[in-house]
Amino acid sequence: MTEIAKARPVAELKPGADPRAYPDRPWVGVGVVVWRGDEFLLIQRGKPPRLGEWSIPGGGQELGETVRDTAIREVREETGVEIAVGGLIDVVDSVRRDAQGRVAFHITLVDFAARWVSGEAVPGDDAMGVGWFRLDDLPKLGLWAETVRVIRESQSLVPL
Repeated sequence: MTEIAKARPVAELKPGADPRAYPDRPWVGVGVVVWRGDEFLLIQRGKPPRLGEWSIPGGGQELGETVRDTAIREVREETGVEIAVGGLIDVVDSVRRDAQGRVAFHITLVDFAARWVSGEAVPGDDAMGVGWFRLDDLPKLGLWAETVRVIRESQSLVPL
């Protein structure tokens, strides 16, 4: 279920500006659609890429960590919420090229559905805001099309 998502080209980056830039292999990121009843959790990104935009919680997998453990850790770090990880939603490759066509970023995103277990959502290390939203809020959030698709597909993987 892998899909290549080609995003808008990126501007030239200064050397060392982002350790994920101009990689020799893809980076693995894990995203989580956390459901609490009929609401899902989003973070407002506090770091590039997509600084200030709303997104599902998640982040980079660490060496020796399973993707499910990454999901739990990232949600806890970014929101303070404890979750029960459910099913795999999809695996999406985000490939962004610079003006010369070189791969500037290649991140393989592993997206899970999860159920909220406990905790009040508060912005953590990589988030400048958090919020619970309903599906009818999606059109006004300005989310990446892949994020909208993943949120919609996650509904059937977590009992409400």
